Amino acid sequence: MEKYGGSHAVLGGHDLAHLEMAWHTLARFSWGLLGPPQQRNHRGKPVGKVNCKNMKQDCPVPTCPRATLLPGHCCHTCPKGPPEKSPALRFDTFEYFQDKEDDLDKPYNDRSYLSSEGLARDDARTEFVALLTSGPEPWHPTSSAVAKARFTLLRSSLLFSISYERLGRPSRVRFSDPEGNVLFEHPVQKSAAPEDGMLCGMWRTVSKANVQLLRGEQLRVSLITRAQPSGEVHGHILKHRALFAETFGAILTSSNPLHLGAGGMAMLTLSDTENNLHFILMARGLLEPGARESPWVPLRVRILHQGQMLREVHANITVEDPDFAEVLSDLSAQELQWLVQGQLRIVAETEGRHARQLAGTITTRRSCDTIQSVLCGADALLPTKTGAVGSAKLALHENGTLEYQVQVVGTASEVVGITLETKPRRKSKRNILFDMTPSYKDGQAWGAWQSPSARDAHMLLQNELFLNVATKDWAEGELRGQIISLPYSGLLARYTEMPVALAGQLVSPPVHSGAGGHAWLSLDEHCHLHYEISVAGLGRPSDGTVSAHIHGVAELGEMGTRPHPHKRLLKGFYSTEAQGVVKDLDADLLQHLAQGTAFLQVSTKAHPNGEMRGRVHIPNQCQAGGTRLAPGESLGQAELSENTKTRDLEQLKKDPNSCFFEGQHRAHGTRWAPDYDKKCSICSCQKRTVICDPILCQPLNCTHQVHPEELCCPICEGCYFDGDKTWRGSGTRWHPVVPPFGLIKCAICICKGTTGEVHCEKVQCPQLTCANPIRASPSDCCKQCPAPEKSVPELADSMQADAPRACRFGRRWYLNNESWHPSVPPFGEMKCILCWCVSGETHCQRQECPPSACNSPATRDNPCCAKCRALDAPSDAREKVQDAKVESRSH
Repeated sequence: MEKYGGSHAVLGGHDLAHLEMAWHTLARFSWGLLGPPQQRNHRGKPVGKVNCKNMKQDCPVPTCPRATLLPGHCCHTCPKGPPEKSPALRFDTFEYFQDKEDDLDKPYNDRSYLSSEGLARDDARTEFVALLTSGPEPWHPTSSAVAKARFTLLRSSLLFSISYERLGRPSRVRFSDPEGNVLFEHPVQKSAAPEDGMLCGMWRTVSKANVQLLRGEQLRVSLITRAQPSGEVHGHILKHRALFAETFGAILTSSNPLHLGAGGMAMLTLSDTENNLHFILMARGLLEPGARESPWVPLRVRILHQGQMLREVHANITVEDPDFAEVLSDLSAQELQWLVQGQLRIVAETEGRHARQLAGTITTRRSCDTIQSVLCGADALLPTKTGAVGSAKLALHENGTLEYQVQVVGTASEVVGITLETKPRRKSKRNILFDMTPSYKDGQAWGAWQSPSARDAHMLLQNELFLNVATKDWAEGELRGQIISLPYSGLLARYTEMPVALAGQLVSPPVHSGAGGHAWLSLDEHCHLHYEISVAGLGRPSDGTVSAHIHGVAELGEMGTRPHPHKRLLKGFYSTEAQGVVKDLDADLLQHLAQGTAFLQVSTKAHPNGEMRGRVHIPNQCQAGGTRLAPGESLGQAELSENTKTRDLEQLKKDPNSCFFEGQHRAHGTRWAPDYDKKCSICSCQKRTVICDPILCQPLNCTHQVHPEELCCPICEGCYFDGDKTWRGSGTRWHPVVPPFGLIKCAICICKGTTGEVHCEKVQCPQLTCANPIRASPSDCCKQCPAPEKSVPELADSMQADAPRACRFGRRWYLNNESWHPSVPPFGEMKCILCWCVSGETHCQRQECPPSACNSPATRDNPCCAKCRALDAPSDAREKVQDAKVESRSH
């Protein structure tokens, strides 16, 4: 059936059923290419014939320079005022979403669960994609390499997973604006990816301006290689609704290596109730501009197994719109098995004189995210509160094998079953997909499921599967947890270690809680502690227990029942996770970590002394405050000394992966500053190869910049405060803005210009002598004594009608002709401002320093003239003085 060439076909009833599924897919992906069917009879069956036509060529030309394509719309339109929230986009009427609303068995626990569709609609999370090739213009094709990049904007961080083919290991990932200005570069580390041919990274604290460019599809991404320092492959970052549904994918490269700049990618997903495979194909370089007699070019897409064609689809495409969407109906059981095992190939080729072909292998979706689960009693089908917990980590490989590791701690009785399940579909009937019980021993189950179906893999990647732990006393399950993909965070311990299980049974004394959690922790080469904590079962606001966004705090302290003199507050919880870095652990705590006598504890309002806990063991040789390099010692030398303590130099020379550079042997994986440029270059040893890259300076978002001699790049003068994402000048004092709490008036922050550090401390309220202090304003931090109802005795005479009137400033009275320096909380006395009282009116004036006096040493020593005619009082303090003047005049 040709859908894009302006022609139509007359279809029978069976074909119309397939077409209806195609409509569901296209609407689900928000492609908007097909219209609704014609009339239906009383049984809901379509009758008559259906005409299909591509409507894009009928779209009017937008009159604005930056037209946007709204979700669910076919044509680009000009923005009209503030963007409105998109409607349901007809999604809820389709079987894809209806399937998730099936009723649970009513006696079972009906806790809500996350899904990929729910994640896609999360306002704090947006998905993007980019197809990277070495062409077309403005880049000149120089390579046949192709890459596919997935991006997740999570709050203010942009996470990315990039898979590539026909490309050497990239050295950097570069983001640039439409004019080619570099906005950010991410250095690539080999250890930061879960598999070969893939790289992972994060752009932290993306500015609002760059987020707007991202959402407006104005950002470009490039992969930098040694062969192409300006970028070997490039692409525009696009927002695509197909991303949240994608469970299978493919990278397509040119069958002819001489066709440079050609490449494509396919995003595929299964129907939730039928064995239909929906896919969208995005390609570049399939068509040559100017090499066609008509605007339409025939396209053939084939699905192959070991060279044998299984499916074939024909369509027409154009240079302006080369993307293609289709549905492959009624896949057989064998086809589905080949799909999940990575044995199917997709081939797209144009026909005619300028024929080109792209091909790639279809595999399960590749990502840097971690598939994991926290199992707790509160999420069990019949909720329990035993203080037990389960922790799981899974990996779905390209050949369809599912590798799993599960640990169980603190169950009330013997574990009798660990199963992988779906959400229950029938009353009192669990749906078990795979039994892990035979691999369970000594609190752990680990192994591999060799033959999951394509449907199983699809549901796993859609966050629709669960792990269930049954015990002797709880046959239906003492613990249960949803399997969820945890977004990439940069913590490499996820790929190499099991998380630390956090259980109520490990608290002293034990807590019979229905909640649980797990955490990954690691120490880097600087002895900084990186942590990431996930919890489950702490409830929602409607439960009347703990806030859904603040689930307590996590503490790191020593083991034992005695008080914990060595402990460190990590971070409060937002939603179900907390992550961060601690850079100044003391020596005793580092020693406890090395000995395995430290623990991680999560406390809540219901259990302030700890609701769950886990033992932490991180072998290390750190000292207090982290390691510091000695003068003249490079990072590589420090790492080398640590790495070679157990082997002498001769053994290092024999290592086939070591490097020899500038007269020294370097171990594989070490990094150092080379002798030829210690300040602005960095080198690394990668399997006998030394790679040296210049340090690229990022553009600074501040007006005042300084360039210290010891640094390669300039830095902003002053301090950057992460709360409100702004730079502050040296010596500036302000009340901090801390999301989500807003302005914190009970704290004062100051920028230490010499170090660039922001120091915040609590406002010290004065001691009050009155019995009933009051807060003058609800937003004030400190209370005050109420103003006396009667004037003070000293002012009694001046308040007579025939006497000069006194002045009231703030809470005090001043005699006529009396002068004073005003005091403005919390800044104290403003010595550079003088106020005086004239017949009941207060006048205030700042000390003036004329420009001619700036050259005088006496004037320069005057603190009020340090910046000649510059206002040294913070803006909010000046406003308070003005407010006080107005108040005094009103009296």
